[in-house]
Amino acid sequence: MNALRNSVKLIGRLGQDPEVKLLDTGNKVATFSLATSDSYTATDGSKKEQIQWHNIVVWGNLAVICEKYLKKGKEIAIDGQLTYHNWEDKNGTKHFRSEIIAKEMLFVGSNIDSKK
Repeated sequence: MNALRNSVKLIGRLGQDPEVKLLDTGNKVATFSLATSDSYTATDGSKKEQIQWHNIVVWGNLAVICEKYLKKGKEIAIDGQLTYHNWEDKNGTKHFRSEIIAKEMLFVGSNIDSKK
């Protein structure tokens, strides 16, 4: 059951090209948003779609793969862990952010290239 603790599995499409940074340590980190959608039938019988956006963080060799192969609109599956961050900026405003740290990634679906 330990494998189920803090486990997130998502299939969705990238909202933008990954932003990749090279850290002073030589390690790479990639960040991007991932859109997942779910549909349901409303009480009036109409079909509704609900889209959720997720902040994804990828480290190391997997970040290198993201940099090379991922583009906006690409459909992927990820397996990772959910993390939360909160901080207060210099103006005293509190900020909250949830992120999914991806541990594994698979390419799924067709390649979308909207700008030919």
